[in-house]
Amino acid sequence: MTTRPGRRESTYRRLARELRGQILQGMYPDDRRLPTEAELAASHQVSRQTVRRAFQDLVAEGMVYRVPGRGTFATSKDGTYIRQFGSVDDLMGLSVDTQLEVISPLRRQVDVNAAGRLRLESDAVHAVVFRRLHDETPFCLTTVFLPPSIGRKLESVADLTRGGAKSTVTIIGLLDTRLEAPIAEAEQSVTVDLASAEVAGHLGCAEGHPVLRIDRLYHDTMERAVELAISYFLPEHYSYRVRLRRSVT
Repeated sequence: MTTRPGRRESTYRRLARELRGQILQGMYPDDRRLPTEAELAASHQVSRQTVRRAFQDLVAEGMVYRVPGRGTFATSKDGTYIRQFGSVDDLMGLSVDTQLEVISPLRRQVDVNAAGRLRLESDAVHAVVFRRLHDETPFCLTTVFLPPSIGRKLESVADLTRGGAKSTVTIIGLLDTRLEAPIAEAEQSVTVDLASAEVAGHLGCAEGHPVLRIDRLYHDTMERAVELAISYFLPEHYSYRVRLRRSVT
């Protein structure tokens, strides 16, 4: 799957994104009602139909549920981390409600496979290994590989160069402010794998436990590969959702 920059964001999608961010930040805990359609229409100066479409998106994602006569409420996640990704911006949004914990600090190393996938002339790359946590629960272990010229741009970031460091940063978020050309798209593959001893140790599961493997290769607007991220997710702590849209001509 390739995530590409799209057209200008519509009003209802922008509102849905804002509400989604507020929910993820815990502004609407269990039993606390979200603002009504009328209240949101007035505060955002949009029509009630726009608000209704935003709510419909959030209901479809499982972010909220609606009770006739009572209102709209955030869905309890019961310990499962749920996110919907439809753009590179959504991936950057992981900084809203998760933490990055460095396992192996950013350093230069030789990796033939990663260098080949990044289309580098040599076998040297920069790599960092980290896990992501939601409410202190690890749900993902990721290894990020970068071309040396790009890895050097992050060598001064303390959140990536010290083992055990915790922060809310995302690699693509850091790169977005440092690259000459911004990240434009991500090629993604999703497979099922079995947790190795290393993966199991960092995610707190048994070796051989089924995990979701997601590989993402990011390109900038010049179509250059700038990052390869290989992640392993625990299915019991993570639900991955993608919205598929039909092209209309």
